[in-house]
Amino acid sequence: MLSILLLFCSGVIAQNLPDNFHLNTLENGLEVLVIEDNSVPIITIELAVRNGAYTEDPEYDGLSHLYEHMFFKANKDYPSQEQYMERVSELGIQFNGTTSTDKVNYFITLTSDKVKEGLEFMNSAIRYPLFDPEEMKRENPVVDAEFERSESNPQFLLYRAVQQELYGDLYSRKNTIGDHDIILTATPAKMREIQGKYYHPNNTLISIAGDIKGAEALRLVKSIFGDWEHSGFNPHEKYPIPDFNTLEKSTNVVVENEVAQFPFIIQSYIGPGTGDDLKSTYAADVFSFILGQKTSKFYKDMVESGLTRFADVGYYTNRKKGPISVTLVPDPTRIDEAMKKLEEHIQMWDSDDYFTDEQLQTAKDLLIIDDEYAQESTSDYVKSVSWWWCLKDIETYTRYGEGMQSVTRDDIKEYVRTYIKDQYSVTGVLVNKEIRKALNIDEQFKNN
Repeated sequence: MLSILLLFCSGVIAQNLPDNFHLNTLENGLEVLVIEDNSVPIITIELAVRNGAYTEDPEYDGLSHLYEHMFFKANKDYPSQEQYMERVSELGIQFNGTTSTDKVNYFITLTSDKVKEGLEFMNSAIRYPLFDPEEMKRENPVVDAEFERSESNPQFLLYRAVQQELYGDLYSRKNTIGDHDIILTATPAKMREIQGKYYHPNNTLISIAGDIKGAEALRLVKSIFGDWEHSGFNPHEKYPIPDFNTLEKSTNVVVENEVAQFPFIIQSYIGPGTGDDLKSTYAADVFSFILGQKTSKFYKDMVESGLTRFADVGYYTNRKKGPISVTLVPDPTRIDEAMKKLEEHIQMWDSDDYFTDEQLQTAKDLLIIDDEYAQESTSDYVKSVSWWWCLKDIETYTRYGEGMQSVTRDDIKEYVRTYIKDQYSVTGVLVNKEIRKALNIDEQFKNN
């Protein structure tokens, strides 16, 4: 799909959007999306910021996530956590936030008769955080505990080791969870630095989804957020994101953990991104879906044959160079055979007869159905829309079905040849000490 040119006319962003979508931009650069849905008398208000792991140098590793936690703390209008939570209770708010590689978002859901109060509440939090030192002392360990919980899962340890090898010095820009020392020593000053770089109206999308008219929602947003000052710069031009290096060779890593009762293998490649190869991100989704079906050659040879207990190929969409991962749980006595069979399939992935026309069309249809099913809950749907705003733009997402249907066999061939077949990769193996020794894992996966 061609990149989409955004045209601004009297504050309206000219995109081909559904009839119940109303997208405008304020003079300060704040983009305002209203999704009308009067099926139930509730509203979800979301603020999405183009921030996240991809903006983090190593000394800020994980601090976008910490910043997300501090959003729900004291601010100028509610100068203590107690007052903040009292207001949450008064308005009947359900709230949360998430941090990913390419997005940080904050959202509240409340009854539609309180939309003005909800917008004022969000305005206070995003524009006037206090970053109270005592609150940060309490919150830093809370965020770090999330990291520790992840580390209790040995599969996380393997995935991290593979990603570190895959992205090298730029690993922090893919590592949402962060670094223990960076998180625990974070200060209010670092939070202010993040705020000064990225928390501006011209780097933010506010979405109001639910039981409200577009004109009324826009009027309220203008009255509350209209005096939020433009940064005066484009954050991604002033603080450019470096390009990820290509791999210079294939490497292997072995992670030992006593919890691992069976070998667990991840083979990863550096894949496409929405910013440089949108077409291939669609092909990646479709091809991964084909491989995952029980009717596929891949599933039959890798799983039904008994070579593995589990085999999957996935791609995680990123703005830049998302990872492609092949995951295997092989029969411990047939690891070498499973890896050879995997390579045989990779060499066949760009052949004309690897999948049928029916399998291709079924994959596209089912991906579209899954996406449409997810739209049934507007409160959840709005978060997918804003994620794509961070990755590319809203129209790219609302035309996702067209993007899927446009995928051809040649597109999949090109994707495979560009990013997987005969390309360098990182293979990680998770085993316990006994399996590592008994099966001579280090010899099987030694680096040449």
